Amino acid sequence: MPVPILSNAKTKKILTALEGNWQAEMEGFHTYTALADRDPDPVRARVLRHLAKAEIEHATLWEGRIKDLGGETPVYDGAPGGDADSLAARAGGMGLALRRLEIEESRQIARYGEQLKALGDEDSIAILEHVIQDEKDHYRELGSLIRGHYQAPAGAPKIEAQAVLDELLAKRNQGRKQPGAWIGDAIYGVNDGLGAIFGIVSGVSGATAGNPKYVLLAGLSGMIASALSMGSGAYLAAKSEREIYLAEIAREREAIAMNGPEARELLSLYYQVKGLPEEDAFKMVSHIASDPEQLLRALASERLGASEEALANPIVSATSGALSTAVGAIIPVIPFFFMQGIPAVVAAAIVSLAAHFAVGAAKSLITVRSWWSSGLEMTIVGAVEGAVTYGIGILLGKGGM
Repeated sequence: MPVPILSNAKTKKILTALEGNWQAEMEGFHTYTALADRDPDPVRARVLRHLAKAEIEHATLWEGRIKDLGGETPVYDGAPGGDADSLAARAGGMGLALRRLEIEESRQIARYGEQLKALGDEDSIAILEHVIQDEKDHYRELGSLIRGHYQAPAGAPKIEAQAVLDELLAKRNQGRKQPGAWIGDAIYGVNDGLGAIFGIVSGVSGATAGNPKYVLLAGLSGMIASALSMGSGAYLAAKSEREIYLAEIAREREAIAMNGPEARELLSLYYQVKGLPEEDAFKMVSHIASDPEQLLRALASERLGASEEALANPIVSATSGALSTAVGAIIPVIPFFFMQGIPAVVAAAIVSLAAHFAVGAAKSLITVRSWWSSGLEMTIVGAVEGAVTYGIGILLGKGGM
């Protein structure tokens, strides 16, 4: 069957799509490589390098087809570390970075699926079919990494006993709380304080026509109450989390004392699921079990997925929760220190909605949404909240309450 001759316009359209594919695969390669270089977990780092190798192979396929169609050799225009260098990936830690990659793989599969129908080039479609299958495998592998039950795919490097030993040593540092973990708590604290006090300020402004005396009294009282409530809640939550962890550790210690062989077998199974051969797993566990405390730490790390160092400090949680809530709460109140009446109400609305957008955009650091859609959503919610409470305040003010 003769191969159809592509028109110049069609060829140009295909080349644009293939160059986009090449750029996406190269960004994936750099992202996976950078994350693997930074990951202290040798098992997960090997998986990330395996995924990076597949991405560069896909890029090579696209580059070959681009040259076949008469296109120029593409040049990578992304960051040296791909998406791993983004603020969201660095602030959110490895867990969030993997979640973002998982979602990006699903989006890439969808884009490639659309190209199957749109490209109209048999050779490109053959590459697409091969790459789509690989991307589906990547999506599943990332999901397994995130959920902690990874099994090595065909072609992945063999995981040796030494790698698992390195993993156990690395977990001592890995288990500590991520440097950027406080960002999420701070953002949500600002969010809560801003939302609650903006509603109070709007309502009291509507009832009193922006009388600064009453607005400041209500706003500052609400700020103090919100900050204390958030701080005490964060303290109790962190304290409870620590108490639950220590109780689980005590139960693990008791279980090891009552049935040591079963505990060693369980730890061996965890390592086998990660890809370690059965014989090596048993040898590794026997070595670890020579120190009962080391066995307890290793088993607790696998079963609970955390270490004591990773738990939040109740005092730090209370302080950050209270302060971030107070920061968010003071924003709607500030104009009433300098203004009064309707101008103060308008100024408070403007700065509060701007703060809503900023907080919503900042949430993209700990979510996988785009900053502008997250910020816009937050702004709309704030505007509706302010309008409703302002209207209710007017009604209550006219009712003489």
